[in-house]
Amino acid sequence: MCKENSLVEKLVQSNNSSIVLLIMDGVGDIPSEEYGGKTPLEYAMTPNLDKLSKESVLGRHIPVLPGITPGSGPGHLGVFGYDPIEYEIGRGILEAAGMDMEINEGDIAARCNFATADEYGVITDRRAGRISTEKCEEVCNILRQNIKEINNVEIVIKAGIQHRFVVVFKGENLFEGVTDSDPLMEGKEPLKVRALTNDAVFTAEIINEFFDRARKVIKDLQPANSILMRGFSAKPVISPMNKRFELNPVCIAHYPMYRGLSRLVGMSVLDAGNSPEDAFNVYKENCSLYDYAFIHIKYTDSYGEDGNFEGKVKTIESVDKALPILLAKKPDVLCITGDHSTPVPMKSHSWHPVPVLINSKYCGYDDGVRFIENECNKGGLGMFQSKYLINYLLANAGKLSKYGA
Repeated sequence: MCKENSLVEKLVQSNNSSIVLLIMDGVGDIPSEEYGGKTPLEYAMTPNLDKLSKESVLGRHIPVLPGITPGSGPGHLGVFGYDPIEYEIGRGILEAAGMDMEINEGDIAARCNFATADEYGVITDRRAGRISTEKCEEVCNILRQNIKEINNVEIVIKAGIQHRFVVVFKGENLFEGVTDSDPLMEGKEPLKVRALTNDAVFTAEIINEFFDRARKVIKDLQPANSILMRGFSAKPVISPMNKRFELNPVCIAHYPMYRGLSRLVGMSVLDAGNSPEDAFNVYKENCSLYDYAFIHIKYTDSYGEDGNFEGKVKTIESVDKALPILLAKKPDVLCITGDHSTPVPMKSHSWHPVPVLINSKYCGYDDGVRFIENECNKGGLGMFQSKYLINYLLANAGKLSKYGA
């Protein structure tokens, strides 16, 4: 453990203060010319966020390092107070944990997409048209019936949301050092999985055999007639938040990956429902049981990846409209931010620093005009690495004692 982490954990003190971390996934953005050179945050009508900004301190945080584009796992680890360089957790294990799948030492989990391929196996749609969750379950059932084990390795398949599903490989001599099969773009065939170490050669062979069998089984099923696999990973060893920060934390999220990561760092998990209003009502009903609540809003990220400016704006406005439900419970510390930026013009995650707002009795407000990128650039929090966000939240909640005499 680094000295910085050790210091914070030595200074932590328990009290009755409450912390809410509201993550609008991928909320950060860059200007879109076709919308007057504005970002979605600038374009959105957000009266409640505007009012809150005037009573808060603003800034921007860097998820990993300057110029490094983070995945969702590292992005969230950072805002939870875990250095994403020190703690690497694969996407597969996050998804599996989020789906309440049994993961034992030695198991390897993969995050998978159903995809659409042409007659030659070339991927034409990496997400199979975002098929319904019901269709995903139907195709997963077909795979389960036809592929139960390969060379004494048990195959466990579970459907997720829309086109997503998880495969867990259970057996002896399995290791996580293998490459992904997802080419990350249309117009290419799925990649053969390669072992990165000698130990992982058998694992790669099992995974490639699974792909070949799966492709044969579903090749005539449109649009989900192929699969892509990535994030092969084993269960990590990670110190929980209650031990590190003396918190009783809860995650309120709908998507499995975020629920899974939260479980791995020791949070209880509640379903957020399908809207910000649903999520905030879950907090309202359960806030007395926890002193730290992570609330996750997904669709700011989804619309960013789709290049859907208006969809991202609409999601931000829906958060703003529901915000009074959250504010009515008067958490001692409220932080609103994202795990990373997902700019609409790029249709992907990016390295751009993430807007952040902290509201508390002691925050020392900036009198910011709005919760937007340019105002956050001028805020009192400045620019800092995401892993330090937990320090600000604990300090504003009075949960850190003085350092030194």
